[in-house]
Amino acid sequence: MSTQAPTRRAGFRHRTAAGLTALILPLAALVGLASPAEAATSATATYTKTQDWGTGFGASWTVKNTGTTTISSWTVEWDYPSGTSVTSAWDATVTSSGTHWTAKNVGWNGTLAPGASVSFGYNGAGPGAPTGCKINGAPCDGTTQPGDNPPSAPGTPVASNVTDTSAKLTWTAATDDKGVKNYDVLRDGTKVTTTTGLTFTDSGLTAGTDYSYTVVARDTADQTGPAAGPVAVRTTGGGGGQPLPNAVKMGYFANWGVYGRNYHVKNIVTSGSASKITHINYAFGNVQNGKCTIGDAYADYDKAYTADQSVDGVADTWDQPLRGNFNQLRKLKKAYPNIKVLWSFGGWTWSGGFGQAVQNPTAFAQSCYDLVEDPRWADVFDGIDLDWEYPNACGLSCDTSGAAAFKNMMQAMRAKFGANNLVTAAVTADASTGGKIDAADYAGAAQYMNWFNVMTYDFFGAWEAKGPTAPHSPLTSYAGIPQAGFNSAEAIAKFKAKGVPANKLLLGIGFYGRGWTGVTQSAPGGTATGPAQGTYEQGIEDYKVLKNSCPANGTVAGTAYAHCGTNWWSYDTPATVNSKMSWAKNQGLGGAFFWEFSGDTTNGELVGAINSGLN
Repeated sequence: MSTQAPTRRAGFRHRTAAGLTALILPLAALVGLASPAEAATSATATYTKTQDWGTGFGASWTVKNTGTTTISSWTVEWDYPSGTSVTSAWDATVTSSGTHWTAKNVGWNGTLAPGASVSFGYNGAGPGAPTGCKINGAPCDGTTQPGDNPPSAPGTPVASNVTDTSAKLTWTAATDDKGVKNYDVLRDGTKVTTTTGLTFTDSGLTAGTDYSYTVVARDTADQTGPAAGPVAVRTTGGGGGQPLPNAVKMGYFANWGVYGRNYHVKNIVTSGSASKITHINYAFGNVQNGKCTIGDAYADYDKAYTADQSVDGVADTWDQPLRGNFNQLRKLKKAYPNIKVLWSFGGWTWSGGFGQAVQNPTAFAQSCYDLVEDPRWADVFDGIDLDWEYPNACGLSCDTSGAAAFKNMMQAMRAKFGANNLVTAAVTADASTGGKIDAADYAGAAQYMNWFNVMTYDFFGAWEAKGPTAPHSPLTSYAGIPQAGFNSAEAIAKFKAKGVPANKLLLGIGFYGRGWTGVTQSAPGGTATGPAQGTYEQGIEDYKVLKNSCPANGTVAGTAYAHCGTNWWSYDTPATVNSKMSWAKNQGLGGAFFWEFSGDTTNGELVGAINSGLN
């Protein structure tokens, strides 16, 4: 029996998933220029340098359809001076011929209705700025080639006159060679106003709640510059938030943990966690050939447990009809009848099958129902969880099912599983403009679902081997964050703005850290030489190990980090988990979840922090 297991990934895996295409084909074979009918007035492309960490930079382009007819594809071209290059890209296929660079839409983001826009981004090396920009063969500003210099960042906003429900923000002006036209003020990643002045009072806020503000300047050519700030604001009052009624406290149990990790259902009891949770997601079932299928038959329902390994102290027999984790979960539910168990399908490694499955969502739902409600274990499960990473976007593989596919799948699942079963999903936390939250109709799906597990972790990690170092689960943005929109607050805000009810959103906590080695700088933003060594995988380690091997010595954006020797790790501690739970209460969320049980200490420190923080 192999002990190799699917690797869990979260709200956003490494940004190079879209990748930098190998530069082996002639440019003409890769670039489809627009016909003369797609003239300069039909589209614009705006460049923004989002970050600069000395040895490299982050950048994005925003393509906007300014015409009256739908664009079916787009191609952006520009030149960099020698010594400046793109090193990794996402949400576009980026190629080069010498110093000439070309970005072409991927399958899911090429169609733009009139007035619609989409963004793609990349990391680069070198000091140069783009010149000679063209969009579908025409100048990028719709009339003439844009200037090389978007506006500078305004000054970091200063908060004053903070009350229970309002806060005043003031900032210094940005500069631009064409003149600054106005400023966008963003709260938790969502624009709340556009103003020509240098001050704004935001009102209608919630007492005792944390907010993050930043400001972006726009010049007279409609180019936007890098964001200022951010500045954190906490409104007065509120008392830390009220307990959430019927708060969900859910953890993932990984079936492969019974092998090398030696973590079993009984450990949920012995750690004291069983009395502090409400739900368990059993991970993972597979998705193959349009159907839900068994993930690991031996671990799931065949492994025999001895008396000392069993939840109730009773050994399995050779002829009993159900053994393995399923039988142990049955025993757990008997001892703790408040716990509900969902069977989770997909995950990072096994999401590739969803695209085929959703071509016939009714048949897919039927197959899942037949498996979850198999008479051998129907009493074990109280519903289904779908971990599709990611609908109409890229994870380990890329999906082109369309924006409606996720909603259609959930509609079919609810129709089949009925009102008395739980139907949930783990979903992306990528709140960047044109990012993964924008790729699917999550609001449309929400009406059929009990809740979303928003994977607010794995934003940053050592897949960017040289850094910059950054916390993998930031609650808010912070000065120097490598990518805008990659934090919990902006993800939750974006789901809310799209129409997902707050009480159907769960905040995700990772019971592990992500880290680099070859780091000399203690604060975030340092360079590295590669991923730090982990027990099971490079660049990742359980909390129960890190709390002793590399204790936290700093916090940033609501989470902890640790610099020990040349290693740099970020992870959540009981203290930061408690603060995140307070934030979740203030936001009116439905609760929290975590990945996964075996990363916690033997006495369940992190589960305890979730429980106490939500009470």
